[in-house]
Parts: sequence; C-alpha cells; structure tokens
Amino acid sequence: MSDNTQIVYLNGDFLPMSEARVPVLDRGFIFGDGVYEVIPVYGSRILRLEEHLSRLDYSLNGIRLVNPMSHTQWKSVFEQLIEKNGNGDLSIYLQITRGVAPRDHGFPENLTPTVFAMCSPLKPLPAHFTSNGATAITTEDIRWQFCNIKSTSLLANTMLRQFALDKKADEAILVKDGNITEGSASSVFIVAGNEIITPPKGNCILPGITRDLVIELAHANKIKCTERNITLDEIKSCDEIWVTSSLREILPVTVLDEKPVGSGVPGPIWEKMYGLYQDYKQKIRSGEIQ
Repeated sequence: MSDNTQIVYLNGDFLPMSEARVPVLDRGFIFGDGVYEVIPVYGSRILRLEEHLSRLDYSLNGIRLVNPMSHTQWKSVFEQLIEKNGNGDLSIYLQITRGVAPRDHGFPENLTPTVFAMCSPLKPLPAHFTSNGATAITTEDIRWQFCNIKSTSLLANTMLRQFALDKKADEAILVKDGNITEGSASSVFIVAGNEIITPPKGNCILPGITRDLVIELAHANKIKCTERNITLDEIKSCDEIWVTSSLREILPVTVLDEKPVGSGVPGPIWEKMYGLYQDYKQKIRSGEIQ
C-alpha cells in the first residue's frame, strides 16, 4: 500500500496519505500533546471496538481533552477507512491532539482538536517467533507516572525499545521498584507451573485490550490466571514469558537477558493460549463475535 493509494482520515476528510498535512504549530508536533489508539481488524471486522474507544475516552479525560466524536461516529469513520483501504486484515491507528496554537506550555482554550486516522495492512506474526520465540532484556522503567494514559509522548518507550535492539533483543521488559511493569510496547505475562500471572492495572501500565482478552480467554477455558506483582527474580526463574499487544498478539519470549526461559522454546501454556486467540480471531472474521 503506497502513500498514493492509502486513504486516511484527517479533520473530517478522507484523502490520500500523500496529501495529508498538519500545521507545524500543532501541539501534537510541538509537545506530543495528544493520545492515540491502535485497533486490529480481522476480515474487515473491528476487534473490541467499544473497549478501544472506552480506553480512548479514558486517555482523553486524563489529558483534559473532550472526545471530538461519539463512538457511533468513530465506528462510521473506521468502517469507511476499512472499505477505502481494501478490507481484509488491517490495523487502525487513530490520534487526537489538542490542536493548533502558539507555542505555550499551558493548555489553550477553545482549540479545535486535530483528528487523524489511518489503516495499514495487518501482517501475521513471523513464523520464526511462533517456532523459536523472541528475545528480551530487562531494564529500568524510565517513563513518566501516568503510563495508563495512551499518550503520543513516547520518547522514553522508543529509547527503551532501541536499547533492546542495540542488545540484539526484540523487546525491553521494564522494571520499577523491583517489580515488572510492562514491555516498551507490550503487556507482560509469565507462567509459573500451570498459573498465568500478569501485573495488575494501575498508573504504571497501559490497560491493554489484548491483555484483557488473554485474561478473559484463560478464565473461560479454566486456566488459572492471576493479576499480581511480578518480581525481577520471579521473571528470571519462571517457566514461560509472553508479551502481548494489538499487533504482536501473544508473543512468546524464550530468551531473557541472554539466558533461556524455561526449556528455551515456546511453552505449552503459550501454545494453548495462542490457539485460543487464533480461534477467537476466526470468530471475529466470521461474524460469530461482534
């Protein structure tokens, strides 16, 4: 999909990506003053739209910005974007900034928010990840104190991801006060025995939609799943590690800090959950789940 064929939504208009423009004084550009969402689409059907839009509302409330559209209006925009970009498996990216104003740190009044959304092809997880797993490192969580807001201010996250890449790893797993928080762009799960464990929600982690779906699928299939703190020592001695996100789905981590996790291959609980997740996606595609 090229910039000339990809159709985006910007401030009420659908237009080619190559024609989309935002003023340089937009506060999203100047300050990172905005929020965003990433939403998977399977077979032209949107995964958990209401949950994503509810999280968008939460993020907007967190930065004192009114949602410029209702959930019904967002649904209409997304459905048009999906159709205009060829349908199928896609990812929707939407971003709302406070708008255009002279540069000043305080929140200006009566601005018109900048609203942008686009669709991109959603690629399946590369086969080597499902067969061999990913690598990760642990590192200090250097981010701000409101990680539950899905802010466009992602400099710390990008630095942490690059730190992992510099170490030839796929993801950075973050540690704050001796406990695991999340990945640089993912939620974290471990398996100890037959129990799945993930850190509880709070200001230190983003309330992941994929994270919540994994917990729901585990409970529905009578797999023990607990939300509690995970210490650095625990993650270094557990049987399995996964990271989850809208685009990576459920990614097994088989090497942590250059040492194998468990047996060094994707584990049996991950295999079960991965299968359950794929079944859920197929139900989305068929319309069995709305």
